[in-house]
Amino acid sequence: MNASERRGTVQLLINEEGNRAAVRELLDGHYEVDTEQSVGEADCYLVDDHTFPEYHDDLRERVEQSYPVFCPVVIVRRRDSALRITLPDPGEREPPLLVDEIVDAPIDRNVLFRRLNTLLTRRTQSEDLRHYITKLEESNRSLEQFAYAASHDLQEPLRMVSSYLQLIEDRYGDGLDDDGEEFLEFAIDGADRMRDMVDGLLEYSRVDMEGDPLEPTDLNPVLEDALTDLMVKIEEHDADIRVESLPRVEGDPDQLRQLFQNLLSNAIEYNGTGAPEIRIGAERVGSRWQLSVSDDGIGIDADDQARIFEVFQRLHSHEEHAGTGIGLALCKRIVERHDGRIWVESEPGEGATFTFTLPADDGR
Repeated sequence: MNASERRGTVQLLINEEGNRAAVRELLDGHYEVDTEQSVGEADCYLVDDHTFPEYHDDLRERVEQSYPVFCPVVIVRRRDSALRITLPDPGEREPPLLVDEIVDAPIDRNVLFRRLNTLLTRRTQSEDLRHYITKLEESNRSLEQFAYAASHDLQEPLRMVSSYLQLIEDRYGDGLDDDGEEFLEFAIDGADRMRDMVDGLLEYSRVDMEGDPLEPTDLNPVLEDALTDLMVKIEEHDADIRVESLPRVEGDPDQLRQLFQNLLSNAIEYNGTGAPEIRIGAERVGSRWQLSVSDDGIGIDADDQARIFEVFQRLHSHEEHAGTGIGLALCKRIVERHDGRIWVESEPGEGATFTFTLPADDGR
């Protein structure tokens, strides 16, 4: 491997000069080698077990500052070592781990190179992944800002269009023939639906931009507020809503109220015939609560169960059911902001169960 093919910088944290020189000679021509004896910027650290305790804290700081970019540490373990060093079980603690590999002395050149190459490849991949994630986050922020600005700036001209259409209807409606009345009705309906879509898009873009910090939240009063907001619709449809006692979670109360409101509104809207029967439950799963909203409505075909969470995706015409196609997309965005996920289980004609997860509040 020539200089242009070197796999990264390896810093040798070996205090004994003779051993350090021997390892450097082994690595020269294959890697950039740094023999500075204080932890600095490097792609990998090679430390002997005698000096490892001396560098432990500085290495820990370096590895944790680098995370989630992978920063490998390799220990050279001598046969006469009194200090027993073993690789930690990754399941014993959260990453990043401090020691990633152990190489026994005398060093087998091929074994060492194979392990260093593997670790440095992982580091490069983690750097690339972090770069792509950063670019994606920047792109998402730009899209959010664009959606917010566009929807906000469209509100005023849409209000003006709606107002003037209404004014035309009030002032000149009696003079219009049947076609004219129908055309005006279509225009007013279209303007109203466009305004609702813009309002929904503005609300969607605000989830991350204007959300409150997550805090310990009792879901019972949150749900009560959502039911109060829906009181008229619940009474109109004579909906039967039964609720289990709900838990405390880490959340944004206003957004969680909107989440419940959207799911309950859909459960009532897509009921079909008869009075809606809706059940709300909760189950603890590990460190999270799994909440469910079940109904006995018209159900959702399996092929549509993923796309209903996308923006402006509708399964029914406006004549069949009102809505903008943003409600479930907004639910998904709220749940994801809470580091959770949402999904639906349903069969056509057999109702639907929307399930979502939220982080538990354990009093920490």
